[in-house]
Amino acid sequence: MKNKFNYADATICEFNDAINEFGWVVYENALSDHLIEEIIGDLDQAYAVRRQIQIENGIDTNMEGTLHHLLEPNNFGLHFLEQMFCDKEIKYFLQGNYVLNGLSGVLNVKGSKSYVQNIHRDLRSFTANLKLMIQMIVLLDDFTEENGATYLLSGSHKKDVKPEEAYFYQQADRAIAKKGSIILFDSNLWHAAGKNLSAQNRRVLTLSFTKPFFKPQFDFPRFLGYELGEKLNDNLRQVIGYNARIPANLYEFYQPPHKRMYLPNQE
Repeated sequence: MKNKFNYADATICEFNDAINEFGWVVYENALSDHLIEEIIGDLDQAYAVRRQIQIENGIDTNMEGTLHHLLEPNNFGLHFLEQMFCDKEIKYFLQGNYVLNGLSGVLNVKGSKSYVQNIHRDLRSFTANLKLMIQMIVLLDDFTEENGATYLLSGSHKKDVKPEEAYFYQQADRAIAKKGSIILFDSNLWHAAGKNLSAQNRRVLTLSFTKPFFKPQFDFPRFLGYELGEKLNDNLRQVIGYNARIPANLYEFYQPPHKRMYLPNQE
């Protein structure tokens, strides 16, 4: 398969060829078993909290199994991000520094009718050759046809037309891969989660990364706290968005370049 590689051996040339032709790439053997177990260990409690809020706010229909904004001070989130998975590929795709737009999860269970099973792309507007966002799926379980491996319509990142349902399911590839794999794909690509027909949950993380000027789904620096940001290494500060904040008052706005909320190297 021309778009499936071993993570440790992958090259930028291979990424460029695959992402241009297919719109998606699979990297096998990316995560250790220990990191996978750490992530899974945090998901049940995280889902219980989010599900309760979904129900309280009356938006629980078609939201089953979805966990949004999993980056918290005391869970796996910071540890995962500091691994900098696919950093060189994301920088190449976005042509420079990038920030986290969202870090979520999906628990695909038998009988689920979550919105992620709809045919969709993750950018509302087609951006063609202007690369603003790239998606990452982190496999916490094996992806099989039976348990709902994601459908990815290869080449559809080049077209500003939503495919007909019959055509999509006839032509789309399935992301069959082992747990610990990472899938990167162009945010213009049409895709859909499959239906889980097995008795076991199929768990993933879903992340999106954007150019720093693109508005994130969640204000991670404000949520985590500016004091925590001072303790993070340079890479984490960049990815989480501490270098691309918005001033909230004139004192934050009127600062010398190196102290500004939005730093000069974010283009």
